[in-house]
Amino acid sequence: MAFESVQNGRQTQVKGPENGEYSSKGLVAPKYMGTARDQHDMSSLGRVQVLRRNFRFISILGFGCTLISTWEVILTLLSSGLTDGGTAGLIWGFIIITAGFALVFASIAEMASMSPTSGGQYHWVSEFAPRRGQKFLSYITGWLCAMGWQCAIVSIAYLTGTIIQGLIVLNHPTYVFERWHGTLLVVAITAFSILFNTFLAKNLPMVEGLILIIHVVGLFAIIIPLWVLAPRNSAKAVFTDFYDGGGWGSPGTATLVGLSTTITSMIGYDCSVHMSEEIKDASETLPKAMMSAVGVNGILGFIMVVTLCFTLGDVNNILGSPTGYPFIQIFYNTTNNYAATNTMTAILVVTLTASTITEVATASRQLWSFARDQGLPFSPFFAYVTPGWNIPLNSVLVSLVVTILLSLINIGSNVALIAIVSLTITSLMSAYILSIGCVLLKRLRGEALPPRRWSLGRFGMAINITSLMFLLPIFVFSFFPLTKAVDQQTMNWSAVMYVGVIGFASGYYVLWGRHQFVAPVALVRRDLDMGDI
Repeated sequence: MAFESVQNGRQTQVKGPENGEYSSKGLVAPKYMGTARDQHDMSSLGRVQVLRRNFRFISILGFGCTLISTWEVILTLLSSGLTDGGTAGLIWGFIIITAGFALVFASIAEMASMSPTSGGQYHWVSEFAPRRGQKFLSYITGWLCAMGWQCAIVSIAYLTGTIIQGLIVLNHPTYVFERWHGTLLVVAITAFSILFNTFLAKNLPMVEGLILIIHVVGLFAIIIPLWVLAPRNSAKAVFTDFYDGGGWGSPGTATLVGLSTTITSMIGYDCSVHMSEEIKDASETLPKAMMSAVGVNGILGFIMVVTLCFTLGDVNNILGSPTGYPFIQIFYNTTNNYAATNTMTAILVVTLTASTITEVATASRQLWSFARDQGLPFSPFFAYVTPGWNIPLNSVLVSLVVTILLSLINIGSNVALIAIVSLTITSLMSAYILSIGCVLLKRLRGEALPPRRWSLGRFGMAINITSLMFLLPIFVFSFFPLTKAVDQQTMNWSAVMYVGVIGFASGYYVLWGRHQFVAPVALVRRDLDMGDI
């Protein structure tokens, strides 16, 4: 069997039966090459196998479930949903968002089966977009994904760090909540996550399986005390009381603005896509694991939302909690015990830290993939895969540096940092819209789609259309602030950040990117059959 040299990109053929010889060329040992189907897919997509395929169904299911951390995110972002929408807005909003994203990720799962590559959306846009716009649209999508996932690391680490600060406030009321303390915690949590993505990278699949157990068991460790001890709100109030705390003048508008909580809790299952080249039998395992993760987290998230809405008590009391997090106040009001509250909150700290580990893996693979197509400044540095380690070590370490730099913004103003956090949602949704729009256009034109082992069948066009109809309005509302009356502190500055990223990427493309970027479609060879590998 022949493999292309990593150093020469896509030209030199290298043969090496010994593991050491594979490592010296940057290729993986034969046992990590995956199945014959994986090797065929890699050759068809013009790629070289340089990462280990050691993820299976359960480990990649755990990867998706723990990265998104649906029920954990609902807890941490509870205040936004209660301010705009109330309990009824949270419950019905979660149902709508879960149903909508199930269709979105079904569309993405089908594309992942067609082209299981770590590039994900920017590869699909390149392959499926109209010829005239292929290169530019693919380039912009690559920037959006790269930026979105880098910001996602900051988002989850920031939530984890400030939750720890909230616990300190609960236990020591004299503690002064300093922003630079939060920044140090973000750096510490991310550095811990880097450890798992470097020295313990071989064991990451096993870790993901263990964390999946904690993710499921942890939910019940939290909701059972709430079921047993907390006072109950009436079903009528829970399911019918909408709240317009943002002053929008309409419960419907307030609920749409407050969907940011449920959107954040269900967005990002494409994380598994960026691990495609580390999954065994990816074209079949990946879409199944992705949709299973949506189902598992959707069910767990719904249980948490309903439990919270029935047991949260007085809304004004918990929203005014000095800890900064209403859920910590709910735990304490329910148990009236510091040890119990600390234990319940510690479960979230553990699972969200685990989420940071998977965020780093996803972001570094997206960065590495885009760099190997010369999509970034200093691409050769980002695209380097460390021989023997078979991980994009430089991209992993750069993710740490980016997180540190972005977290420093919190020292000056948490408003700017929150805007960067919001950029995660808008960037990822833009990539979904572009990639699904491109595959839908091919369907509308009656053009043939690549073969896939996980297919939407005759419902493909309807699911693609419905996905776009769902994504477009929530994309617009994701730029809204939480309150109608805004100032510098309450304004959602993510629109400025978003335009800035698009503007910078477009300018870089015109000056340098269009000369350097290798559009993935230029490497695709769909005419290969299994016998050619």
